[in-house]
Parts: sequence; structure tokens; C-alpha cells
Amino acid sequence: MEIYQRKGIKEWALEDRPREKLLYRGIGSLTDAELIAILIGSGNNSESAVELSRRIMEYVKNNLNELGKLNVENLKTFKGIGDAKAISIIAAMELGRRRNQSSALELNKITGSNDVACFLRPLMGDLAHEEFWALFMNRQNKVMDKHCFSQGGITGTVIDVRLVLKMALEKHATSLIFAHNHPSGNLEASDADRKITKQLKDAGIIMDIPLLDHLIITQSGYFSFADEGLL
Repeated sequence: MEIYQRKGIKEWALEDRPREKLLYRGIGSLTDAELIAILIGSGNNSESAVELSRRIMEYVKNNLNELGKLNVENLKTFKGIGDAKAISIIAAMELGRRRNQSSALELNKITGSNDVACFLRPLMGDLAHEEFWALFMNRQNKVMDKHCFSQGGITGTVIDVRLVLKMALEKHATSLIFAHNHPSGNLEASDADRKITKQLKDAGIIMDIPLLDHLIITQSGYFSFADEGLL
């Protein structure tokens, strides 16, 4: 009886090998799965690196944002993925986020809520937990600095208003913009969101550092308190 044996990547046609495809056809010729295969280098005893990577991508419905939410333990559920390979994938996802953030930094003058969303979505849009960020603005509405004040669970995070205003004074900010993400994708402002926004606004008035906006950011959209007339 003839026994079928899976061919390894080295036995594939030259043009079908991910690394060779990159060299001879350019980076744009590779699928997401083939790029991941280059990262992990090898598969398991029943799948090539490309086949394993395709299965991972199928698991996240071919959505790189969803892949970016997986942690080491999630990735290790796939046969052939250990700590080293999982870390390689996570590191690549983080580099992608930071590249997007660097692009956003080139346009650091804020003219409206969309600029804020574009600036901060690479940092928080696809996180599996909630984070609360502040942008410290100067008189020209340019971002002087940014800071993450809190990291929480899936449903919330805690903010110390005094710490926020203390840092704003130290950085000589003339106005503030806040944003946090909703990992659930829900763009509705909760009672807690409205309460902390009022506290931050009132504290800013006292310190003469006005609150310009507070955004709720998700992968696919954002909610602006200023745009909705809630400031």
C-alpha cells in the first residue's frame, strides 16, 4: 500500500516557498499566512509552516486585528506553536501597531475628533482589555505628549483625576483630550464614562486646563463626547 507523505516547504516549487517568493516577487506577493509562516519558520509533523499559519488565520477569520488580540497561551493551543513562535507572532503584531502610531505622529495637530481617533486607534483599537489615555495639548492644538493612565479588564478601568491634572501641570499643557477603548466594540457611553468625563471636565475648569474631548475608540469606529454635545 502506498503511504502518502506530506511534502515540506523545501520540496515545494521554488516560487511557492514564502521566503523565495518575497525575494523574487516582492513582499506584496505573499499572503498573510505566508508572512506568518516566515515568522514561525516550521510547522508540525503533519503541517507545513504555511498550512499551520493558514489554520491560525482561519481561526481568527482572516482578520489581523483579531490575530493581534491573541496572547502566548492562545497561540500555543495550535500544535507546533511554542513560546518562541508565539512570541515572534506577538512581536510582529506589536511592531505593526507601533508603525501605525509613528505614521499618526506625523500629523500631530488635532483639528477634530477624527484626528484623535486616527492618532490613538493604533494604540488601543484592537486591545482585549480597556486602557485610558490622555493627550497633552499646547495652544496650537498640537500633541505635546501622551500617557496611558490606566489598564483594566474587559469592562472597565479606574482613573485618578488628581494624577491626570498633576501631570498636565508638569507638562505645561494648555488643554487635554482623553480617550479609552471598549474591547466589546460597543460605542455607547456608559454611566461611568459620563461620570468620569464630568469629573475631568470640572477639574480642568478649576485648573484652567480645559477638556477638549473624550473619545471611546473601537476597531471600527469612535464616539466623541464633544461631537455629541456632551461636554
